[in-house]
Amino acid sequence: MSNPIKNAIDGYQRTKRRSGSARILILAFLAAAVATALVAYVLINIYGRKQEARTPFVRIAEVSEISTDPEPWGLNWPHHFDGWKSTAGDKFYGGSSAMPQSKLETQPWLKRLYAGYAFSIDYREARGHAYMLYDQGVTERVTKKPQAGACLHCHGSTTVLYRKLGLVAMGQKSDDETLAAEFNMAAVQRGFEEASTKTYQEVLALLKQMPDGTPDENQPVFPAAPAGGFDSEMAGQPLPEGHVDLGEAHPVTCIDCHDPNTMAIRVTRPGFVNGIAALAAGDAPVPHLPSIEKWRKGDRSEAYDPNLLATRQEMRSFACGQCHVEYYCANKMTLTFPWKNGLKMEDLEKTWEETTFPDGSEFYDYIHGETGAPVYKAQHPEFELWSQGIHARSGVSCSDCHMPYERVGAAKLSNHHVRSPMENLNAACQNCHRGSEDQLRDRIETIQSNNAALLERAALAMTDMLDSILEAKAADVSEDQLAEVMKLQRKAMWRLDFISSENSRGFHADQEAARILGESIDYSRQAQAMALRLRAPDPPEIKDVPAEPIQGVTVEKEPEES
Repeated sequence: MSNPIKNAIDGYQRTKRRSGSARILILAFLAAAVATALVAYVLINIYGRKQEARTPFVRIAEVSEISTDPEPWGLNWPHHFDGWKSTAGDKFYGGSSAMPQSKLETQPWLKRLYAGYAFSIDYREARGHAYMLYDQGVTERVTKKPQAGACLHCHGSTTVLYRKLGLVAMGQKSDDETLAAEFNMAAVQRGFEEASTKTYQEVLALLKQMPDGTPDENQPVFPAAPAGGFDSEMAGQPLPEGHVDLGEAHPVTCIDCHDPNTMAIRVTRPGFVNGIAALAAGDAPVPHLPSIEKWRKGDRSEAYDPNLLATRQEMRSFACGQCHVEYYCANKMTLTFPWKNGLKMEDLEKTWEETTFPDGSEFYDYIHGETGAPVYKAQHPEFELWSQGIHARSGVSCSDCHMPYERVGAAKLSNHHVRSPMENLNAACQNCHRGSEDQLRDRIETIQSNNAALLERAALAMTDMLDSILEAKAADVSEDQLAEVMKLQRKAMWRLDFISSENSRGFHADQEAARILGESIDYSRQAQAMALRLRAPDPPEIKDVPAEPIQGVTVEKEPEES
């Protein structure tokens, strides 16, 4: 006979087991559903990211070879456009009170270095790309001294203007439709030559008349410089009564570095195209530019063309090298990059020494205002100094450090803020260098502070040299007697200016920068000593002055044998 209590307990346990099994099944189902949903979400997200990577932009606005206004580009590539605008900082600061610090105040010796040249009037610290056209329009170098139209080669978006001038000079159609259709480097080259013979104000006025792709809008992204600068003068003369600025002119924008159809990086500046072709045609070693070395091994039937032959990594430096370089920029001849003998400082110097103006006269940038020596003016040779450094030899481009890659969603973009790597050490440096940010910052600051100290010593030697030359002139030493001194002065000042004007503070190639400044000091002291000898009385003979003979470590007699 069964036990009722035991049966009840067994029944309860069976019910409990069935209930537990059901609960486990429900939990397993729910877990499976959650896992399935999670996997589906991940797969959908991966698919979406892949699609986003395949289509990095949506073409909302049409841009063409006439689109110098960057705003339509910004509709298609908003992240790049935001980066480009950010070079102005939080907001665009215009007006005389917002101008950057004067270098002439912080480094007074620059006034003597540039005596007789417009840089002795006004020379300021650089600002971001947003200010490149504005600051040029208000500097007293332009408003108080007539300048050449070639100055706009790098400061303005000039591709449409050059093409227009070129097509007109070639007797071809130059309407807006023709300008928008293709780049036409031959027409750009011709227009570049035409603009080089005009004044700065003439070229700027033409630039403002060019179509920019936004005919119904006449307000540039960044404000235009006030005509005549801040002192109501233009080239030293009062502005015409009722003068009004019409049209837009833009600083360097998207079209100057990118193909509007493919967004590929390209070179548009004729000065660079000519300069890099001359470099390739020479025999100077360029191990950091493999496409040139490859071209040299070919038949050379056509000139080296960076837009056809350069690697993408090379183009990430060439786009910057269109402007951050040394060049002649005045109206005695077409703007020229002096690269035919190579990219080292003395290679450029040799090119200038071999150059004559079209009238056959000796090449020089300006006559020094104190001594009367014909001298060279270095512009901003970042590309050339970088070419001599470890980063160039290691295949690191300008953009790798100044426009490092970043992730925006699934897209890999080049940061268009274009700033000092010191502001973004993680992205700019730590991809290659494994030290901490503090360690990297200390290394950079050490290089730059050493360069600054050596620069000041070279400047002191330069000013001592100038004083000695002036003393020689005051002592009626003739120009013929001072001819060799003037050559040494030019060498000394060219080297000092080369590093002073280069904007990395020696970092692009620190050992090369130190070598160049060392040579500047040496040439300054040679010129100083020669000038002193010329203006001083003949020195007395020194052969009878008692002197201890040099003994060194040579024994006077052999030791006696033991």
